[in-house]
Amino acid sequence: MILLAYVKTLLLTIFIIYLTISLIQMPDVALSSSTKGLNLWWSIVFPSLLPFFIVAELLFGLGVVHGVGILSEKFMRPLFNVPGSGGFVWVMGMASGYPAGAKWTRELRKNGQVTRIEAERLVAFTNASSPLFILSAVSVGFFGDPGLGILLAAAHYGGCIIVGFLMRFYGYRDQRSSYRTASFSLKEAFLSIHKSRLKDGRPFGKLLGDAVIQSVQTLLLVGGFIIMFSVLTGMLKHSFLLDISYQILHLFHVPSDLHFPILTGLLELTTGIGEVTSSNAPLLTQLCLASFMLGFHGFSIQAQIASLLADTDIRFAPYFMARIIHGVTAVLIVTVLYHTTDIVSSNSINVSNITAHHNHSYLEFMYMYGPIFTIVAIALAFFLSCKKVNRAGQN
Repeated sequence: MILLAYVKTLLLTIFIIYLTISLIQMPDVALSSSTKGLNLWWSIVFPSLLPFFIVAELLFGLGVVHGVGILSEKFMRPLFNVPGSGGFVWVMGMASGYPAGAKWTRELRKNGQVTRIEAERLVAFTNASSPLFILSAVSVGFFGDPGLGILLAAAHYGGCIIVGFLMRFYGYRDQRSSYRTASFSLKEAFLSIHKSRLKDGRPFGKLLGDAVIQSVQTLLLVGGFIIMFSVLTGMLKHSFLLDISYQILHLFHVPSDLHFPILTGLLELTTGIGEVTSSNAPLLTQLCLASFMLGFHGFSIQAQIASLLADTDIRFAPYFMARIIHGVTAVLIVTVLYHTTDIVSSNSINVSNITAHHNHSYLEFMYMYGPIFTIVAIALAFFLSCKKVNRAGQN
């Protein structure tokens, strides 16, 4: 055990020194890569996720999660072996995209609403790609076919459900749930919300200010990881590690034109999917790789989730194993659907065409006005933080 700790320290030290030398040798690559990551974050990621994060913080503060937990206990416990409050995390995580599921699972764990094992189950299947990203950015932006969005979404969210069902057996013997199954009662749910709000005690104005501050802080952390892994991906193109990785992939008979897409997809899924769709691989192969990357999340998103869980007792290993299961499951689903349905034809799905057009317009709007929204939100959070510090100093 001590030897492994020494080896880990040595490898991390070598990697950081090598990265530092690479940044000094290739400042132009670092600058262009970081700029690319920054543009993605402040024009799309930040303005898209901030409203969801703020609303979720308000719902937590007002105690709505407790009420939702009572109402959804009936199906969350039998299906996924987690409390009903996990239903809120599941829905919001899928609606807003990763790493939202980890953030709100963390809040449930800190508030004592889930045990450690239940939190690890939740993190495993509540972190998913948003429908907007799959139906617009991936299907229209990368594949150029809105009909593929339905196929990819079915594989991705179907894989989430399967992972959640499998994870219900994780830790079953190690830790039994301390929660009793509640009855479906609107009155009981409302009373739970009311008691939770009174227990929190913050007036709505302070609650809103705290929600803005905490949400912006979380998204600043997410932005740092996006920029860092964008730089790592750019450095990989000019690194000797690329040749070594190519040799390893060659041993598994992976086609040479898919070597770089696979490696970049393991680091950052958006870049990886873009590289996959630019290759000459057959459509089914591209769909399988894209589905795996969406389920695996890429090390960039995994690092974001690990950082969110770092100050809790929630272990990262179950989440990582679930990512492999999710990726493989999504590949199997997309393969079956590809061969058994005509969903690949975009002309046969008018609904997906309409949805994709709407989402594409939304992305164009975000690229135009997203940076303005980001700057205003950060300035507002800074103002509220200063005001909060001044009040604390006066008291």
